[in-house]
Amino acid sequence: MNGLGGLNKSEHGVGIGLVQLQLPLTVTKADLARQTQLVVDLVAKARRNQPGMDLVVFPEYALHGLSMDINPEIMCDLDGPEVAAFKTACRENAIWGCFSIMERNPDGMPYNSGIVIDDQGELKLYYRKMHPWVPVEPWEPGDLGIPVIDGPKGAKLALIICHDGMFPEMARECAYKGAEIMIRTAGYTAPIRQSWRFTNQSNAFCNLMVTASVCMCGSDGTFDSMGEGMICDFEGTIIAHGTAGRVNEIITAEVRPDLVREARRGWGVENNIYQLGHRGYVAVAGGAGDAPYSYMHDLVAGTYRLPWEDEVKVTDGTPCGFEKPTRKYGESAKLAAE
Repeated sequence: MNGLGGLNKSEHGVGIGLVQLQLPLTVTKADLARQTQLVVDLVAKARRNQPGMDLVVFPEYALHGLSMDINPEIMCDLDGPEVAAFKTACRENAIWGCFSIMERNPDGMPYNSGIVIDDQGELKLYYRKMHPWVPVEPWEPGDLGIPVIDGPKGAKLALIICHDGMFPEMARECAYKGAEIMIRTAGYTAPIRQSWRFTNQSNAFCNLMVTASVCMCGSDGTFDSMGEGMICDFEGTIIAHGTAGRVNEIITAEVRPDLVREARRGWGVENNIYQLGHRGYVAVAGGAGDAPYSYMHDLVAGTYRLPWEDEVKVTDGTPCGFEKPTRKYGESAKLAAE
């Protein structure tokens, strides 16, 4: 299924490149401009690296690094120069690209956003991280859901970001909406290495879905990101895995969405994405299609509460130096201040 890292393209294959980007330190607008140009240059490198590559993926924090700086001067906009540069790079190199921006939010804290641009330079996917890595990250919770698009060669494509992938519900939602390939971009550091690996594999297997995941790489003098570019097939097998610590390496593989479709339609044993909604179909016609899980009902009702809820010790960002928030989710900063 790998095609020697995508060197041998099959008729139905999609070539993916994951960039283990050097972790930057971005403080000023000039830093942001330099980092934007570096990403643009690496889009061109990806195209030169492998003419058959269909999609190049950059990690979370590719422009901003891991400082968690919310200085408005270095926040980005969808219609800003950074995204415009990415669009031009994809168009000029005839390649799809996945990019990360910290997005300005006039109504609250910035969003941690991801975008996918097609080979004509058009924005095709726009996602805001739903599960910021609390208590470390200050970003506003995403409010756009998980979009699934027709990606390269018609493959159904979804994007989640970093900590999102630790919630099995996120990958399940991607698959439920039809995703055959799920991208996961991240800025994780070395302590997360093991959980990164097995969640990428389990997200793939539990949903019969390809996962393509990559972190930032190297050191900014304070933090050390791990790279760990990884592509898993729908059986959860790792088919490409980056060299730990090798900055700007592009991890490549060919994946086969057509085989994902075949498995989802043809598997009996372990077709878990189907069987979740058709429990015990051997015993009862069509299987049980109920929702026997308490947490699902409680989330919908707004009553989600753990048995140990009152004993949880970290419930805001104060341990990481952030002020305790008073604004409720969905409430704008302006209204909350009035």
